[in-house]
Amino acid sequence: MADTVRRVQYFYVEVTDRPGEGAKLFERLKEAKVNLLSFTAFPVGAGKAQIDLVPADPNAFLEAAKRLALKYSPSREAFLLQGGDRVGVVADVLGKLAAAKINVTAANACAAPGGTFGMILWVKAADVGAAAKALGA
Repeated sequence: MADTVRRVQYFYVEVTDRPGEGAKLFERLKEAKVNLLSFTAFPVGAGKAQIDLVPADPNAFLEAAKRLALKYSPSREAFLLQGGDRVGVVADVLGKLAAAKINVTAANACAAPGGTFGMILWVKAADVGAAAKALGA
């Protein structure tokens, strides 16, 4: 399986950092039929958690978010990588960015059934174009 790298739009929302708040958000998105390619959640302090959402269809997400009165960030860009799992795949990806002198802000990767992997990574907005070139997106 050949690797694919694509620029994706993401939006983030903040929720109260307590049990069930994320579940409520995802239930609302499910009911609105918003398909997500990826999400990442983490605490941001002061009793809040940030959830980065990568919708398959950003316009559908925006329509649903408005209907749900969901407070969300402006659209931002990240990279979604998918391909065949192999030893060193993360080293290969990060090496391309290092060679281009691009710092990775955050990243998350996971192996999946069938010998595949998925990875999402973020760079500073000013580096998105150069990162796209380095990664072949």
